[in-house]
Amino acid sequence: MGERFFLYDDVTQAKTRFVSFMGDEERHDLALIYSDRHYGKVIVLDIQSNRFAIIGSDDLKEEGYLEFAFGITEEKAAELLDFLSEIIY
Repeated sequence: MGERFFLYDDVTQAKTRFVSFMGDEERHDLALIYSDRHYGKVIVLDIQSNRFAIIGSDDLKEEGYLEFAFGITEEKAAELLDFLSEIIY
């Protein structure tokens, strides 16, 4: 194997918030990772589906983004959007 070429290899401090809540459509189990990376956006991990997205307030305004990122229905995305809109500015 040749020499490994790193684009970056940083260690940073991060804050993780675990949230579980029941919506009308389903239960949401999330891990939200806050760090100084990704231009102030939050890494949102859906623990049940093993999917994640890097989300900022601009992404929440984009129609169909949550449905695409998490592979969920419009109804489930509406529940998730309602919650994320409260915590992502």
